Amino acid sequence: MAELREVALLLRDRDDVAVATRKLAGGLTLRHAGGELTVAAPVPSGHKIAVRDLPAGAQIHKYGQVIGRATAPIRAGEHVHAHNLGMDAVEQDYEFGTGLVPIVPATGLRTFQGFRRANGTAGTRNYVGIVTSVNCSASTARMIADQFRGPIMDAYPQVDGVVALAHDSGCGMVPASEGGRILRRTLRGYATHPNIGGLIVLGLGCEMLGVETLLADLDAPADTLIERMTIQETGGIRATVRAGSAVVRSMLERLNERRRTTLPASALVLGLNCGGSDGYSGITANPALGHASDLLVAQGATSVLAETPEVFGAEHLLTRRAVSREVGQRLLDRIAWWHEYVEAGGGTLDNNPSPGNKAGGLTTILEKSLGAVAKGGAAPLSAVYEYAERITEPGFAFMDTPGYDPVSVTGLVAGGATVVCFTTGRGSVLGGKPTPVIKIATNSEVFQRMRDDMDLDTGGIVTGATTIEAAGNEIFETILAVASGELTASEDLDLGRDEFVPWQLGAVT
Repeated sequence: MAELREVALLLRDRDDVAVATRKLAGGLTLRHAGGELTVAAPVPSGHKIAVRDLPAGAQIHKYGQVIGRATAPIRAGEHVHAHNLGMDAVEQDYEFGTGLVPIVPATGLRTFQGFRRANGTAGTRNYVGIVTSVNCSASTARMIADQFRGPIMDAYPQVDGVVALAHDSGCGMVPASEGGRILRRTLRGYATHPNIGGLIVLGLGCEMLGVETLLADLDAPADTLIERMTIQETGGIRATVRAGSAVVRSMLERLNERRRTTLPASALVLGLNCGGSDGYSGITANPALGHASDLLVAQGATSVLAETPEVFGAEHLLTRRAVSREVGQRLLDRIAWWHEYVEAGGGTLDNNPSPGNKAGGLTTILEKSLGAVAKGGAAPLSAVYEYAERITEPGFAFMDTPGYDPVSVTGLVAGGATVVCFTTGRGSVLGGKPTPVIKIATNSEVFQRMRDDMDLDTGGIVTGATTIEAAGNEIFETILAVASGELTASEDLDLGRDEFVPWQLGAVT
């Protein structure tokens, strides 16, 4: 007979389920505070096991919160998953500001080596960006950027690269529509990003969202080198590639003269994201990242949670941390918008989790969301932003984005995130340009299996080899190191160009 705590984690004393920390064989007898139970059938690692008998219709608790209802009677020791656990229409009594835990400002101020921009913002990278106004100019932008891959960049050690920010829209749309406004806001967010030192805005010449529309009243740092081009005026693709390449070479010479300087950690803007979550995400990587987020906020920096469909069911935890009713209500308004949006498409917000999430042990969106919000730590919620809206307030904030990883991260970067931390339990190969993405594994198995794609391993939290606080401290130190120029795993693989995916909404005509 073994102790339950040796093979599973009971996260709260009154929880109805524990999370297996290894594969549990059927017939194994476990002792715990509530008595004894026998594992009815094999339970995969990261999945849930009932610690008490539960009748059909009973609410099931994990993290001390409801994650769904039993769809059939469940005996202690049984595997709890999609076959016997379903969604629950939980009615939330929203509170605003009742759970505020002020973050004490750090006494030891930390720094990083970054690029101070003319408008006072701080870059963690120094890129030439080619922003396309329309899909028609996407291939041309990539051809220009491809001239500057490989050994040619060795001559410009202070420049991190040339990136083509190409997308699938820009025409056949109404610029004043919701989708048009979002695309324009996203492209302008990248054009003014502190990690972009040189900018070419490239269009075809007859599109709905034209080059001049994108550049009108652009609030870019005064030291951003800006050029505009259209393929039609320049003489076609070949002529544009030649002309664009000449512009880039000129920019590289000037940008290579810039140097990193010592900047306060308070100048950082951290984006928080996750993908390929599993049963360990809310136990290891997410709360560890939450601790790192709080450390940054204590430095006076900014940290932004995202993925609105993946906080659904846990939004009440965030409204309790809102600095005002207005801030909390803005989050609820975005969730209400999402309900209408998915219903119009014939779906519901509880379509999540994905098949991969379920294979990793997550069953309902309530369970997934409760683990996802842990990335936001405990700091007060100071602001709520729409997709790609410029991030202006220090402290902890939320941005309304889809849960789809590249679209969500694109919104955060457009808002101004200069470093992104991305947790994963199933494995992710996401990259980002011009913002580096730090990938954090929730378990050691995926960290070892995908070692070339992962930056940090938090699996030791489950085994007791480390703690949430120690892992969070490691994430914090890694953020400062990456902000200072240390390459992430995805940067080493030169990933990030194809992960620029603006959110597309509305009709295409």
